[in-house]
Amino acid sequence: MWPKPGYLLKQKIPVRLTWDTSKVGYVEMDFVVHCGSSTLCLPYVNTLSVTEISSGWWEGEAIMSRSQEHSFWALKEIRGRTPFDWKGIDSDNGPEFINQLLYKYCQREKLEFTKSRDNKKNDSAYIEEKNWTHVRKVFGYLRYDTYEEMAIMNDLYHNELRLYKNFFQPVMKLVSKERVGGKIKRKYEAPKTPYQRLMESGQIPNEVKEELKGMYLSLNPAQLKRSIDAKLAELYKAYEEKRETQRVNPYKKLSPRTVTFYMIQQPAVG
Repeated sequence: MWPKPGYLLKQKIPVRLTWDTSKVGYVEMDFVVHCGSSTLCLPYVNTLSVTEISSGWWEGEAIMSRSQEHSFWALKEIRGRTPFDWKGIDSDNGPEFINQLLYKYCQREKLEFTKSRDNKKNDSAYIEEKNWTHVRKVFGYLRYDTYEEMAIMNDLYHNELRLYKNFFQPVMKLVSKERVGGKIKRKYEAPKTPYQRLMESGQIPNEVKEELKGMYLSLNPAQLKRSIDAKLAELYKAYEEKRETQRVNPYKKLSPRTVTFYMIQQPAVG
């Protein structure tokens, strides 16, 4: 019996269960699908969601296909936007991540490549939280399957949404937890934004600090929120217009039509 595709490669990638949250540069990544109520009838938009463990810095990129090549391209786009050096990446066991393309890239770039256990979402708790707060709560559960919708989503990911979340949305960080009787008592640090945590980390170059500081002073959170709402309204408008003009999908099962057949009695022969 032959092993499943990717089985031998999965054996080379170690499983990570815990993180040292004092070091900047380790990221978790995952996909959020925007397929509506069904994953059938490709294609549809997928969001690659990436967060840095220590600071909570988050980035997103929308792509139409979740193939290995498109996923790898989206990851490099996100890496080019982050204001810190990457030390390692952690993913689930999907084939869009567990493949030779990404594995060789990590070896070439000297990135530590780890993965979660099969069917254990709690192993990726950091990115699962961001999937909800930064993607689902923003875009909802509608089906986005056009390039116009994908362009609007990427416009938000590249501009207002990432700026608003990273510079003005505070993140709580767990310090310790202990069991008291039958309950677990958790202790958290004072909430800080990802921008503040990066600036206080002492692990990013001074020129990057100055660039981030200048960007922060130029931003208006109220204006960012208004721009986000305006672009979301544009996205929902594109979704409604698509539904009004959408043609019948040839891959979707249609309801049978009622047709009456008239039987004509043929004259007797002989």
